[in-house]
Amino acid sequence: MELLARDEAAVSPSYTRDYPLVAARGEGCWITDVDGNLFLDMAAGIAVCATGHCHPRVVEAIRDQAGTLIHMSGTDFYYEPQIALAERLIRLAPGSGKKKVFFANSGAEAVECALKLARWHTKRQLVISFEGAFHGRTMGALSLCASKPVHKEGFFPLVPGIHHAPWGDLDGIEALLRHAVPASSLAAIFVEPIQGEGGYRLPPSGFIAGLREICDRTGALLVCDEVQAGAGRTGKFFAIEHEGVVPDLICMAKGIASGLPLGVCIAQEGVMDWGPGSHASTFGGNPVACRAALATLDLCEEGLVENAASVGEVLQSALQGVCEGVGAVVEVRGRGLMRAVEVENGSLRDRIVQECFRRGLLVLGCGPRAVRFSPALVLTAEEAETAASIFGEALRGALLDT
Repeated sequence: MELLARDEAAVSPSYTRDYPLVAARGEGCWITDVDGNLFLDMAAGIAVCATGHCHPRVVEAIRDQAGTLIHMSGTDFYYEPQIALAERLIRLAPGSGKKKVFFANSGAEAVECALKLARWHTKRQLVISFEGAFHGRTMGALSLCASKPVHKEGFFPLVPGIHHAPWGDLDGIEALLRHAVPASSLAAIFVEPIQGEGGYRLPPSGFIAGLREICDRTGALLVCDEVQAGAGRTGKFFAIEHEGVVPDLICMAKGIASGLPLGVCIAQEGVMDWGPGSHASTFGGNPVACRAALATLDLCEEGLVENAASVGEVLQSALQGVCEGVGAVVEVRGRGLMRAVEVENGSLRDRIVQECFRRGLLVLGCGPRAVRFSPALVLTAEEAETAASIFGEALRGALLDT
């Protein structure tokens, strides 16, 4: 209680804390709080700790780099970890063409980069995003969002020129192009391959491919926001790979450095054509964060992505099992280790989250009424089944409170 009181006195009240967890240490998919209580973590720092808490190889890379060079600013100087990470991401990114990488500190900054670059490259101003979208909290990224009004309340006017279409509705985009957005002024379409904060919603079949066709037809850029779905979470390194589509720009962050702040914007070489001084970041691509990312990518390529795919199916099946016959459950959905259970209303969802915490399971909500599961990619089948079992108990406990 003392730490909670100190936090309340000193930390911004804008933060959202669903329950009073005060973390002391973490290992793999487990968190121990300051009182010694153990929790199975199915949030992973909001889909950040891809390799689990304090993976020995990530820790080793951080320690090694911190003892050699902590900061030099890749905006003005050169250092090998940043170059090596750019080369690695280019190799992993979909599409055979040459690419370039911009480094930032977060997903929001990666999206800001993509927004600026889209306008720079196309010499156009208008952008389409989607209802339910979440792209970050900075003003440009926030302007693309349409998941919760509270994110925008009190911050208008936002960046102009951004229009929102219904998620999954190609006809809605065509309507915008007929009535509100001249095709000759459309710079980009921003899309999450799976909506994150919007509820872990999968795109309808053909939707992403349809966006690619619209962008090709209008000369706009297709920007894929992989901040929450990327870095192996869905069972492929990039979630867009499930759609067989090559975007013009990809934004990544969260899981890419398994706990250290790092954002990247990957663009086709012909698109990232701005000159020196057009955009920069003092800390983006910090040497320590880049080494953590390289260690994370090593682990992903050595089997964590495949583990996310296989254990994700175990988690899906186990969740379906504990939800079977519960009328309040609307759907269990997702890909890999990006799963959600949607229930009939937000009030029930919030009670479930609290009941999970009381039973030693860390989960968070997403969308208006879904519980998300975004654990580390090191999750075992046994841990997945344990998480589903605890969730089932919490679900029934929350229903008894109604």
